[in-house]
Amino acid sequence: MRPQPGSYPSYFDNYIPLIKEGNVLDALKENSLIIRKAIRGISGEKENYRYAERKWTSKQLVSHIIDTERILAYRALRFARKDPQQPLPFSEDDYAANAELSHRTIADMLEEFDSVRTASQTLFKSFTPQSLLFKGNTAIGETTPLAIGFMICGHGLHHINVLQERYLKNYSQIKI
Repeated sequence: MRPQPGSYPSYFDNYIPLIKEGNVLDALKENSLIIRKAIRGISGEKENYRYAERKWTSKQLVSHIIDTERILAYRALRFARKDPQQPLPFSEDDYAANAELSHRTIADMLEEFDSVRTASQTLFKSFTPQSLLFKGNTAIGETTPLAIGFMICGHGLHHINVLQERYLKNYSQIKI
């Protein structure tokens, strides 16, 4: 099942429609293949590239995808367990600025992405159809674990499209 409009904040409308799969487990699996392919396409000479002043490097962008997935999966877990407390928001720019990526390689970050995505897939597999629809509050509005799962995928795909368009101009664009 897909999340229904109105079951998530309007901000998610920038991301969820990018995902074509009909259920969250298929979306997480297929999306993983797309993101992996794009990360593998970052050459050593492009890993610290930024397309404009004060924009993230390629490694910061990949780190952002990973960090955001971790945070969103945690929120999905809380909502699936009916935790009534609203999770705190996070500053993506602060996370990117403080990630300390100089010692990291793209291969290392791909391994981290794989670990995080495997954990997300296992988590979403553990949810019942009912718990996928439990509601929780975020700083930007009410949502469900189901919508968060699609948001994880759409967010990752959005940033992979940015990576391809602005960082890896010679990389063949993945069709959505």
